[in-house]
Amino acid sequence: MIVLKLGGSVVTDKECPETVDEAALERAADAVAGSLEAGHVDDLVLVHGGGSFGHVHASEHGVSTTDGTHDAAAVDAIHGAMKALDEAVLEALLARGVPAVPVHPFSTAHRDADGALHLPTGQVRTMLDEGFVPVLHGDLVAHAGEGATVVSGDELVADLATALEADRIGLCSTVPGVLDDEGRVIARITSFADVESVLGGSDATDVTGGMAAKVRALLELEAEASIFGPADLEAFLAGKESGTTLD
Repeated sequence: MIVLKLGGSVVTDKECPETVDEAALERAADAVAGSLEAGHVDDLVLVHGGGSFGHVHASEHGVSTTDGTHDAAAVDAIHGAMKALDEAVLEALLARGVPAVPVHPFSTAHRDADGALHLPTGQVRTMLDEGFVPVLHGDLVAHAGEGATVVSGDELVADLATALEADRIGLCSTVPGVLDDEGRVIARITSFADVESVLGGSDATDVTGGMAAKVRALLELEAEASIFGPADLEAFLAGKESGTTLD
């Protein structure tokens, strides 16, 4: 059982609003399709980030994981952008025979007044049992007292991995792993304190946090996790160590 996130920076051009990186998305879809066909993966849940779609609109409307909106037009713009990106991801997967189906967090999840995310996973479990590959994405969710706030792909990955008892977690980013202060990939991380001094945020507009947030979240999970670049996606799905391992 694998929960895999394709970062928004992998499937979009984060410097150009609402622009899919067609070549990168096709390569990622090829890797997923090839791994399923080869039998490397039994159950797979995909999550993709917002990239130049959701993040740009969320930033324009001042919406983040903690600051919400009650403006229905803002909700429509942000959620609509994410649905458009999701359709592009689904199209690429389906064209290669991957039985991908959409799961929109805005229609299923919510945050309570304390900000805790509640993500039902019964539908995802049933989809897996029926041979589908559920595809979720960063999105908005209804948030008690705040209207609607952002839920990041990383947060979805953490909830899904825990609820579904994932064996492995993969975060595919545009970098080959977590880098040290000399630009070298750190092979293994067991404590955030070991790498805190070298971790920073994202260079492009991102309302959900950068690498530091990813590392913190993954270290809190039971399953082994990996952060790696697109070139290692196929290797990760085949069960090989890729990029940076977090445990």
